[in-house]
Amino acid sequence: MDHQRENSLTERTNWYRETDCSLSDFLTVLHANAERPLRCAARSVRGIPVYECRELEGVISSGRDRSRLLSEWASVLQDGAGVFVLEGAFADAACVDEATTVFESIIEEEKKKGSKSDHFAKAGANDRIWNAQEKLCVSAPEVFARYFSNPWLPAAAEAWLGPCFQVTSQVNVVRPGGQAQQPHRDYHLGFQTAEVAASFPAHVHAMSSFLTLQGAVAHCDMPIESGPTKLLPFSQRYAQGYVAWRRADFREYFEDNFVQVPLAKGDAIFFNPALFHAAGPNRTSHVQRMANLLQISSAYGRAMEVMNRTRMSEVLYPVLRRRLIDGDITEQETLSVIASCAEGYSFPTNLDRDPPAKGLAPESQAQRMLRALRENWEPDEFARALANHAWRHESGEVVELMDY
Repeated sequence: MDHQRENSLTERTNWYRETDCSLSDFLTVLHANAERPLRCAARSVRGIPVYECRELEGVISSGRDRSRLLSEWASVLQDGAGVFVLEGAFADAACVDEATTVFESIIEEEKKKGSKSDHFAKAGANDRIWNAQEKLCVSAPEVFARYFSNPWLPAAAEAWLGPCFQVTSQVNVVRPGGQAQQPHRDYHLGFQTAEVAASFPAHVHAMSSFLTLQGAVAHCDMPIESGPTKLLPFSQRYAQGYVAWRRADFREYFEDNFVQVPLAKGDAIFFNPALFHAAGPNRTSHVQRMANLLQISSAYGRAMEVMNRTRMSEVLYPVLRRRLIDGDITEQETLSVIASCAEGYSFPTNLDRDPPAKGLAPESQAQRMLRALRENWEPDEFARALANHAWRHESGEVVELMDY
């Protein structure tokens, strides 16, 4: 083999180029072993598994059965359809309605400060709340605690990302007449131009989808005509997808073959960020289609949004402490709330100030919050401990450490 041909082959192997993408290869990947038997799914919609949470309550709380369920979800996300639906994830939708009221007030307040735009869609008919996670927590911590005590959301995150994940969320409202998004892949590489994505080697393309889990909670009933997310099952399996999704032939195939699953208020959907997807058009005259878009990051990745998790934890702590004292929340539910609020990973930190006390890693913010709740610290004491924890994570001179 001459050196020129060898170098060209090496380039094609280790870096993807938009011009090298093949719709024929894409279709081969889509249709390879499309249907797989799933033990826990209630049914499927054109290959997309649907799980009835009411029937799986015993499974999610059982160690061995839980592991099997989460393993099934991970398989679906990686090699299966790339997406699954949790029907009735919020059995009591009252907290969903409470959160909707808070979100609507935030939207109205932010409109007074200037209009918001949406990725992949024309501005105007859609409303979006960036950093909805922190805004909900700070403005309505009681609602936040009830909403995120839900066990299904952290279970889905754990299935794909493992522990210490970081939850962020963005609320999206598509009003009657709102147009569809363009099909796309999501963060990380999905939020880069084709040229930038192509500058990363192939193994980074494979890694990108393992760093994030995309999800959404339906805050209203979403019939097909209201435009629930358009999905192309199995498309996450196409390795070159981050440089291919802008091509006209790929987008045309998507529009001719996408799948939509109607959702009821309180349902949740989770999908691999490498799945080709797009919000659909709202063709109704009355449905204000609101979804809380969950973008959950691995402890080993960088979240898209900056959040003040110290402030969130300080605001939320008295609510959790009071509910634990009154018996209004279980420890498992508390763990779910903490996972959706506090920083679960110990790093990055200043190891001069924050050396590991036990094991190899210092105490994380989430671990400190749980310890405070178990030991029934006063809110002021916890606030000081949070401030100390934040200080330990800053760069600076070594001084005497506080005992927290």
